[in-house]
Amino acid sequence: MRVLVTGASGFLGSAITRALVQSGVQVRTLHRSDSPALRALGVQVCRGDVAEPDRVRAAVDGCDQVFHTAARVGVWGHYRDYYRSNVTGTRQLLAACRQYQVRQLIYTSTPSVVFDGRDQENIDESAPYARRFYNAYQETKALAEQMVLEANGASLATVALRPHLIWGERDPHLVHRVLARAKAGRLRLVSGSRKLVDATHIDNAVHAHLAAARVLQVGARCAGRAYFIADDNPLPMRDLLNHILRAAGLPALQASIPAPLAWLAGALSEGAFRLLPLRGEPVMTRFVARQLATAHWYNLAAARRDLEYAPVTTLEDGMARLAARLLSPASQQSRPDAAAP
Repeated sequence: MRVLVTGASGFLGSAITRALVQSGVQVRTLHRSDSPALRALGVQVCRGDVAEPDRVRAAVDGCDQVFHTAARVGVWGHYRDYYRSNVTGTRQLLAACRQYQVRQLIYTSTPSVVFDGRDQENIDESAPYARRFYNAYQETKALAEQMVLEANGASLATVALRPHLIWGERDPHLVHRVLARAKAGRLRLVSGSRKLVDATHIDNAVHAHLAAARVLQVGARCAGRAYFIADDNPLPMRDLLNHILRAAGLPALQASIPAPLAWLAGALSEGAFRLLPLRGEPVMTRFVARQLATAHWYNLAAARRDLEYAPVTTLEDGMARLAARLLSPASQQSRPDAAAP
């Protein structure tokens, strides 16, 4: 079997790639940047954008199975950029899968596609897509997920996984942002931060993708469906952030700001970035304010039943590994104090 992983230079994509190589699978990857580390593993690296049809077809040709993790992520940016990567890219990949008779496609989605700004407690996959999206990422990932699920049929089996807040010791997203903002004095709790949220250790996210690949086939119960994935251990957002800070040897957060004030700050920051030639992204957005102030944890019964999914790494083990990496002498010497994004 030859497997294609898109976005393999990213956190999740690279972890899936390493796991596949370790299992003896021939792996080909597609991403914009080169990766000597992946080449050293014996991976066939194809450079290109998922929105470029010729590059996508060349990568898909000869593959039996596709893991589609490539996406533009974030809470700020031009809609056209998100649409190109997340929607156009997924459309090109699905077309190539049909052309070259790929049998299985495992798509990495996000619970954000159903987030409507209100508490979501123990919800399952019957929850509808949000009627109103806060940002381009949410909207374009929802469009892409629907395309993937609608593409499921007699020749191509598809499944979408929705891991929430992927984290781990090589995490360039959640952990990096939390630590960077904390060091810059710009990390804040929002009232409501005692509400429960789910997170997903990278090991569990990878395990879920490989589990889905094992059971996915035309006519399988999971084919054409989406599944929430998490550590199955919801905890207050305050505790999650403080666990990460503790792993880096930083002081815990205590005080919080009112949720309406965070919302107002997000609205004003977004307005300033739209009107002024500012670089980067707002410190706070309305989406982030709502995420920090609401509960979002999920019923994993469907994933356990259909994918035979069960977490393989606990919060305690994951945090211990994170602390070992962050506090190691090599890490302390090589990691500069990053500025807050």
